Amino acid sequence: MEAPVDPDELDDAIGEQLVRIARRSVEHYFEARELMPTPEGLPPVAYRPGAAFVTIETYEGESRSLRGCIGFIEPVRPLVRSVIEVAVEAAFNDPRFMPMQRDELETVTFEVSVLSRLEEAPRTPQGRLAFVKIGRDGLVVERGIYRGLLLPEVPVENLWDPETFLSETCIKAGLWPDCWRDERVKVYRFRTATWREETPKGPVRRRDLAAEYAEALRARGLALPQST
Repeated sequence: MEAPVDPDELDDAIGEQLVRIARRSVEHYFEARELMPTPEGLPPVAYRPGAAFVTIETYEGESRSLRGCIGFIEPVRPLVRSVIEVAVEAAFNDPRFMPMQRDELETVTFEVSVLSRLEEAPRTPQGRLAFVKIGRDGLVVERGIYRGLLLPEVPVENLWDPETFLSETCIKAGLWPDCWRDERVKVYRFRTATWREETPKGPVRRRDLAAEYAEALRARGLALPQST
């Protein structure tokens, strides 16, 4: 079996292609009501197993609001296939939203995040706090049948510190907010490479989440959280 894709392998050219494919996947589904075929001629890395999320946001000037976000945590399909499938899921099957309407394609942006493998955190509260770096890590919290994931951009956009990020991921999993302090609860981190349309159908750029976080904190006169 081929090695799964690591986000550090991907350059901006393939990132832009993946974002364009995510949009085309949804356009194709509107036309044919079926998943689009896998495109040919992409770099070989696109056909290796890859975990990916697609985030769709409603774009209003400088303001964005979530419209759908779904993905694969594990590299269960070729990367390009993962993007095609989860783009449609984010557009039509995110349970938080009504299915997308065709005219929304002109007012939404597409974002693709490619995930690294999961790394388990230490079992102590202090170890877990030190394990998490805002602007680099996404988190997964798991206990039994309960599992929740938050992408790295979520704490950046909400200006959370590591403790808040851990608590919010517990809540996303349907668990109590400080469940991350319980050694029976598993906590994992992962990295991403993320590209987003700047405007609907517009230029695609890679997001530097660490820089976004630092700039947003500076704009509010806040200091970067210190590792414990």
